[in-house]
Amino acid sequence: MHENEIAKVIIDVGFQIHQQLGPGLLESVYESIMVYELRKRGFQVVNQVPVPVFWDGEKMDVGFRADLVVEHKVIVELKSVESVHPVHKKILLTYLRIADRRLGLLINFGADLFKDGVSRVANKLTESE
Repeated sequence: MHENEIAKVIIDVGFQIHQQLGPGLLESVYESIMVYELRKRGFQVVNQVPVPVFWDGEKMDVGFRADLVVEHKVIVELKSVESVHPVHKKILLTYLRIADRRLGLLINFGADLFKDGVSRVANKLTESE
């Protein structure tokens, strides 16, 4: 399945969760339910995935932890804050580059309207791909 198709399902699942629970819960609650719902739909999902940084040919275990990685293709970063700042998208793009992934989703369950809390971040991926 292509990254964009996976992303559509992830967004749909997030929308359903937001619609039922609303904003304001801890990020960990949304994460647990996202993992459960995506796996229920047959997706391979791992959460809190450590991703190391390589420097000068050496592995540095000081990278980051991806909230979710779906089908080894899409990184999903979850937030539950009043507003997402531009730096959050920049961080996700850096994660994509380090992990050599092409698509990431930043989902803020703290937004009043779900559509206002979703951002698509691409690393060398076009809409037509």
